Amino acid sequence: MNKYTGILQQYWGYPSFRPLQEEIIRSVAEGNDTLGLMPTGGGKSITFQVYSLSVEGICLVITPLIALMKDQVENLKKRGIKALAIYSGMTREEIKVALDNATWGDYKFLYLSPERIATERFRDRLQNMKINLIAVDEAHCISQWGYDFRPSYLKIAELRSFFPDVRIMALTATATAKVVEDIQEKLLFPKKNVLKKSFRRENLIYKVREEEDKMGYMIRTIQKSKGSGIIYTRSRTKTREIAEQLQKNNISANYYHAGLSAETRHLRQDEWLSGKCRIMVATNAFGMGIDKSDVRFVIHVDAPDSVEAYFQEAGRGGRDEKKAIAVLLYNKADTVRLKKGVNEKFPPMELIKRIYDALGNYFQIAIGFGKGMSYDFNLADFAKSYHFSLVYTFSALKILEQDGFIELTDELERPSMVHFRVGRDELYKFQVANSAFDAFIKLLLRSYTGMFTEYRPIDEELLAKRANISRDLVYKFLSSLDSHKIIHYIPQKNTPFIVYTRERIELSKMIITKESYQFKKDQYEERVQSVIDYATSSSVCRSQQLLAYFDEKNSTRCGSCDVCESLNYMGISNLEFERIQTDIKNLLSKEPLLKHELFFRLKGNEENIQQVIRWLFDNKKLIERIDGKLEWTHNNE
Repeated sequence: MNKYTGILQQYWGYPSFRPLQEEIIRSVAEGNDTLGLMPTGGGKSITFQVYSLSVEGICLVITPLIALMKDQVENLKKRGIKALAIYSGMTREEIKVALDNATWGDYKFLYLSPERIATERFRDRLQNMKINLIAVDEAHCISQWGYDFRPSYLKIAELRSFFPDVRIMALTATATAKVVEDIQEKLLFPKKNVLKKSFRRENLIYKVREEEDKMGYMIRTIQKSKGSGIIYTRSRTKTREIAEQLQKNNISANYYHAGLSAETRHLRQDEWLSGKCRIMVATNAFGMGIDKSDVRFVIHVDAPDSVEAYFQEAGRGGRDEKKAIAVLLYNKADTVRLKKGVNEKFPPMELIKRIYDALGNYFQIAIGFGKGMSYDFNLADFAKSYHFSLVYTFSALKILEQDGFIELTDELERPSMVHFRVGRDELYKFQVANSAFDAFIKLLLRSYTGMFTEYRPIDEELLAKRANISRDLVYKFLSSLDSHKIIHYIPQKNTPFIVYTRERIELSKMIITKESYQFKKDQYEERVQSVIDYATSSSVCRSQQLLAYFDEKNSTRCGSCDVCESLNYMGISNLEFERIQTDIKNLLSKEPLLKHELFFRLKGNEENIQQVIRWLFDNKKLIERIDGKLEWTHNNE
């Protein structure tokens, strides 16, 4: 057994690696910067975690997803691996303690949001860290051609000047050929090195259903199907409405979105993972870091705004490699909604600037100040205070983020945290001198470990039960110990944050170029159109369409999607069908023809030609004009 498999078995209990995992590990071990492309559920994090555990030092993991970052840190700790994270919303003291531990402690992983890289405090401490690997998760965020570009990712390459001999492992589940090139260029790979697993999922069947009554379709389908599933919608309100309709039809279901309390989200997630709840109706807030292998179906009630997002969300089905189905419910209203969304995502430039100015006033930040500062942020309160549309406000903030003015985190749930500011000897003296606190301090130390070296999450309710006192009294004890400088106590929070990544500037000096704005808008419009094309196409295998989007051009038909089912029924090979359809399209694009004229000009088996023409009529690709001539509709080109 080699050392990598040994580490995998020791900490994760897996007998062997999944495809491509060990190849990525060995590539980095041989001294190569490596870009790994693995589909959702392929086990990307195992690659940098196993490699880092095989060598001395600490792994720097850069990821924009705070929830996933916290989840991975907790999972590593449960396996007996020391890990910590630094992200927006932490206090200066928390960051100092974390950096001390990363520098002098025997920690193996430091998770970091990309915005932290440019801070002076972090860079000052870098020199003293023994970094063994720089892992860049969600690496597509570095590319302006990617669907989730973040300018802070461009700072990652600057780490090379601190650690010229440390390799970079970049990982992503979704990247087109253009993005793959861009990632390697922006990270300054000395030579191209991409290890890629095909995005094809043999066991996942993709289907698109044109449905006006989506609710009726779901009820009928789920009642006939077996196993657990996820239903995705883009609206928080609809998650509840759909779940309630399913429940009325005796289907076990619940709903999940970021607006629910942390306790509620955890409870519902656990019930779904354990099988107590069969169906989870959710926004895209659900799924990150959740590994349930036996999801038999994923239904999208609303189409997402990018093929990448759809591919990731649909990919949560069938991770046990048994048959699963991904269904997109679509109708003409979805096309209207997606196209309308383009303008909502890109409000007028003048409005974006007004929102930026109002944000500075909202936080009372003077011109020239604010850089590196983070602020609790209530989007609804801000929009209401300045009479801005909620939708336009959120979109404007995301554009400001992409242009490097601010960072907007998702809603961040943080449990209460405690760290002892004094050593054990000084604490003992305090207990002797302040006997009223003695019993509570002992309770705190019995209930939680590690509070002298790092900030640890605590539960005031649990402490109250153990001490048989009220939660209010627990809060008073903690606050009093904080005021005595014995501990640093940070009460629980559940709020998004705004971080100023540069100082506030005057509006007259604020530059968002028309070229940059239009480029982003064009990119977004292209992604939306790709979703519409996927949903409305009825002549190309769904799997082939998705794979072609990610530049796997020569894939074979899956044979199981709704398009393939239609073609299979005709008994014509995919190659023959494509040839006849292309010939028909080419002929009718030049001029409309009567049916017999078209038939006369086509070559091949007459019965096959008849079947293809009939199929094209059924799928509204061909129409017959009043004069009897056939015309190509130009839909779904």
